[in-house]
Amino acid sequence: MSLRIPPSVGVEVEVAAALEAVWSVLADPTRIGEWSAECVRAAWLPGSTHVAPGARFRGENRVGRSRWARVCEVTEVDPGRVLAWRTLPGGPYRDRTHWRVVLEPTATGTRIAQRYDLTGMPVAMELLAALLLPAHRDRSAGLRADLERLGRVAAGVPV
Repeated sequence: MSLRIPPSVGVEVEVAAALEAVWSVLADPTRIGEWSAECVRAAWLPGSTHVAPGARFRGENRVGRSRWARVCEVTEVDPGRVLAWRTLPGGPYRDRTHWRVVLEPTATGTRIAQRYDLTGMPVAMELLAALLLPAHRDRSAGLRADLERLGRVAAGVPV
């Protein structure tokens, strides 16, 4: 098993929820704790109240006993279709992760595609993260599960 964290991961699922409902949940970062296994909560930072380029929120993350928070900045919004944001370097974190979610209507619901690209992580920090957060060595299954939960939340199905 590698002690490296993949610099890019992309996953896709199809959910039985209307695109508008999925967008409503996705476009409210304060609801991320309802569907993400890792980001347990998020709050808007002063001056930001909705998704728009430049809006910022703070996400609080937890994996096992590890906890950390990151400030995020919205980078792209195409309502009902695309939402992207990036983590900002700060404190002990020099890396940036750019997240992008694309929604597409299907005959039975919505296709959700999510991708992240990680840049600027020093090798020592990457090795430490891989040791403390083994799930980060391959996030594909976890991210797919998150998107499936997003679909269930959007459809009003208990998660």
